[in-house]
Amino acid sequence: MKRILFAAVGLLSLAGAVNAATLDEVKARGSVNCGVSQGLPGFSSPNDKNEWGGLDVDFCRAIAAAIFNDPAKVKFSPLSAKDRFTALTSGAIDVLSRNTTWTMSRDTTLGFNFAGVIYYDGQGFLVRKALGLKSAKELQGASICVQTGTSNELNVSDFFRANNMKNGEVIAFGTIDETVKAYESGRCDVFTADRSQLAAVRLKLTNAADHVILPETISKEPLGPLVRHGDDQWSDLVRWVYFALLNAEELGITQKNVDEQVNSQNPDVKRLLGTDGKYGEGIGLTADWAVRIVKATGNYGEIYDRNVGPATPLGIERGLNNLWTKGGIQYGMPVR
Repeated sequence: MKRILFAAVGLLSLAGAVNAATLDEVKARGSVNCGVSQGLPGFSSPNDKNEWGGLDVDFCRAIAAAIFNDPAKVKFSPLSAKDRFTALTSGAIDVLSRNTTWTMSRDTTLGFNFAGVIYYDGQGFLVRKALGLKSAKELQGASICVQTGTSNELNVSDFFRANNMKNGEVIAFGTIDETVKAYESGRCDVFTADRSQLAAVRLKLTNAADHVILPETISKEPLGPLVRHGDDQWSDLVRWVYFALLNAEELGITQKNVDEQVNSQNPDVKRLLGTDGKYGEGIGLTADWAVRIVKATGNYGEIYDRNVGPATPLGIERGLNNLWTKGGIQYGMPVR
């Protein structure tokens, strides 16, 4: 009986060792494999030189900076909503940073861990101004374009049922570009997606001013990066990169002043930047891991403003994505 027990423990330990190899694999490979969208302005999209940019992209660059001190050591894999989870499960990517909603089923039955909520969002509706609609409650019987493999399909059905509205035709498409094309060609009356995505989609349309996002937000869409179950060290590393970005903003540590802040006597700054304690060791990194992140990408606020903030074409106010000290709900766990 003891031999059977020890053998079982040995097998479990071996399984844990196999699953806990992501950081070692990333270091050996020399780059982070990051799954992103197929082109969503502000979050993850390539420019005309095929250089990727966006909030989700910068998060992957922050991970690379923490590990390699080089934000360029990332390989980006553009994935459809339908294929994103298969790519993560199979090991084709190390982290999925692709406007993905944190739900119970994805967190449990699909075998993933969410590292945090990098962007708090909610689902909305985009329509043509010419329809004269003022509210989503006027959409009874409308045909609605949606992307396959998203939580948006179920949310639409729930919204119509909750408001005793007649559900129109819901038409699903495989990619975001196909969905946009169908909407613009008149295949459907309405385009539904997360509100941030609708703001990006609106920019892709021939005449953006002819379209409007209705005021209702019909769901909670906490978007965040995710990793596979079974590797706590990698999960911790990705999660604490996210927390480091938030804590840096809260402490006033920026891309420009991080070298100066290394000399700070503020205990919170000292712990985050590695001059007090060895907190990086807990995630397999050196003490200055957060310094490397902020030097490469800036803090969370800098990343937000650069990619989706009021001064960008998307023009999205911080809202819920502001720090908790400024009326939002973004909150980095303490380094201590």
